[in-house]
Amino acid sequence: MSDDVARVLVLIAGPIAAGKSTLARAVADRLRDQGRSVALVDLDTVAEMALPTLPDWAWAHEIHARLVGHWTRVPLEVVVDEGASTRAEVDQVLAGVPGPTAVITVVLVADVRRSWERAQGDPTRGISKDRGFLERVYAQFERELPALDHDVLLDAESTSPEQRLAPILAEVERHLAR
Repeated sequence: MSDDVARVLVLIAGPIAAGKSTLARAVADRLRDQGRSVALVDLDTVAEMALPTLPDWAWAHEIHARLVGHWTRVPLEVVVDEGASTRAEVDQVLAGVPGPTAVITVVLVADVRRSWERAQGDPTRGISKDRGFLERVYAQFERELPALDHDVLLDAESTSPEQRLAPILAEVERHLAR
């Protein structure tokens, strides 16, 4: 393994308001608690840099993908990324990741009604509080899901936060032990 690139990229994909950010922070925090060197990249944070004048979310996705690629080119142990929800967005991120970096793709699925309820309680949420918008996004994600290759598939509604963390951390450790 090259010493000048990240050893593992954990890419967390899923629909809006499913819990990707919460899961990504938990993974990064747990790995840091274990003494691992970790970078956390969040699409929403990238987009916030230009809000409310962000002309197009495609711009945020492009910058986000480039940022992930740059983080994987430094000698960290793990880069944790969240933000993709389509195969094209995953591919956009992966296009910038150097070959020696192991990629663990995590897909998080969730119930639209429960996600909408979570969004209602989050003061940072915007359009995802609109039930109709969220239903359209989830319908699109359902169509996208078969094309999303994954190493770990997690259901936000039927698993606890610890149950969601365990398989991701096990995969990270498996790759780091190589």
